[in-house]
Amino acid sequence: MGVYVLLTKLTEKGRKVVKENPERIEEVNKRVEAMGVNILSQYALFGPYDFVNILKADSDEVVMKLVIDLTASGKMEILTLNAVHIDRFIERMTRVSAK
Repeated sequence: MGVYVLLTKLTEKGRKVVKENPERIEEVNKRVEAMGVNILSQYALFGPYDFVNILKADSDEVVMKLVIDLTASGKMEILTLNAVHIDRFIERMTRVSAK
């Protein structure tokens, strides 16, 4: 399983939906979980992005499908980042340096 960071920007259409029905976010979360993706943490942001979501999923392909599904309605744009735990990162970097 991998960890993914999704930075989400709402479009004008998406901002209207959230303004009129903020609970819609919880409905989207249920859809995410139904696709087999675990939401580890979620925050609203101030700045160029509106939300950050930290997810756990079985594969890149599952996350790709999720992102396409979520953005297809035109209510949001998502930047997806694959996250590597710092311990694993150090371990991998140590192996590379040893060669």
